[in-house]
Amino acid sequence: MRAHGEGSLLRRKGCKIWYAQYYKDGRQIRVSTGEAVKQKALSALRRLMGDSERGLASSADLKKITYGDLRAALIANYVERGNRSLVQRADGTESIVGLPQLDKFFGYEGGKGRVQNPGVPVTRLTTDASRTFAQVRSTEGAGPAMINRSLALMRRMLRIAHEDNKMTAVPKIRLLKEPPPRKGFLEQDKFDELVGLLPGYLRPLIIFLYWCGGRKSEALAIEWRQIDLDAAVVRLEGDQTKNEEARIVPLPAVLVDLLRDVPSKTGPVFDGSNLRAEWEKACAACGLGTRVRVEGERFVRTDRKRPRRVKNAWYRYNGLILHDMRRSAISNLTRAGVREQVAMQISGHKTVSVFRRYNIVATDDVTSAMRLLESAVAAKPALTGETNGAKTVQKRLPENRRSSRKAHQ
Repeated sequence: MRAHGEGSLLRRKGCKIWYAQYYKDGRQIRVSTGEAVKQKALSALRRLMGDSERGLASSADLKKITYGDLRAALIANYVERGNRSLVQRADGTESIVGLPQLDKFFGYEGGKGRVQNPGVPVTRLTTDASRTFAQVRSTEGAGPAMINRSLALMRRMLRIAHEDNKMTAVPKIRLLKEPPPRKGFLEQDKFDELVGLLPGYLRPLIIFLYWCGGRKSEALAIEWRQIDLDAAVVRLEGDQTKNEEARIVPLPAVLVDLLRDVPSKTGPVFDGSNLRAEWEKACAACGLGTRVRVEGERFVRTDRKRPRRVKNAWYRYNGLILHDMRRSAISNLTRAGVREQVAMQISGHKTVSVFRRYNIVATDDVTSAMRLLESAVAAKPALTGETNGAKTVQKRLPENRRSSRKAHQ
């Protein structure tokens, strides 16, 4: 006999497996221990009751938790932390880069205020499932960096569930090896050619990114009230920057002249309409990228129950990206002799390691460094004595060293 509140073991007639029975929050729980030996079943019962007392989910509860539950907790966590990578779509739903791919793989379907399909049970979010996801995405043409964005979200989901006592153990989610950081850099003459191929409304934005090294999201958030054209500066507020620190960014004269000619100085300063397509077309036109038309199909949801398949043409682009303007600005500031700390203040970098990774060293910089070294060596006098036959002429020593030598003698 077991004391009241300690649970009990039951076995059905003709069955060798023991069942554990206990109460949680006034509700009776009865699960299989998977053990035929009573002592082992008793240990399983104690473990289950201990997990229950600590607020951990039982195996029966775990089967009721779905991918949709973990996804909702992830979105809530991003809202709590004020993470800016959480974006709102046109239909009102919230998403994160890499999350739609996870939704598709695990069968989640949802919309604004409703969930049509919560997806698979959490027990199917395993290490093997993460490997299969990476393989599927790789066959679809996704690179390691994009796949890792999704895997990192999956890992975060599972950790949040563990922190909320919904899971007793977190499966290991391993990320793929990513390629080295990009080395995109644009010289001034090539940049001028690129700007000439862009629509006029996009030129101020691209010039700002190339000269000031700001992020696209920061630039598009700037309003006219933050611009001082007489002082040629713009003040970025803390809620506009990635590191949440306000900073003053100087503006080049070429950009100030363009902004002075803007007739209406209200609302956002820079216009980013159709930015991606126009950027790709301009880069392809001046030899900085390639743009290939791809014919495909996509599904469009209608009032009917099944989605309708329609023709869809898109372009596969490979070449210079917009973020390479940030690398170019940092490299140009460094090559112009701007101190590292000042350049970091302009670009908004907080760590020296990341700043130096963006500081692209061009071939001309390396060869110029060698020419400077050769000039310095040629102009510097010899450090040792000059031998003329059997006689050695000693270089003139400082006064204090001559005095020390006489005293020693």
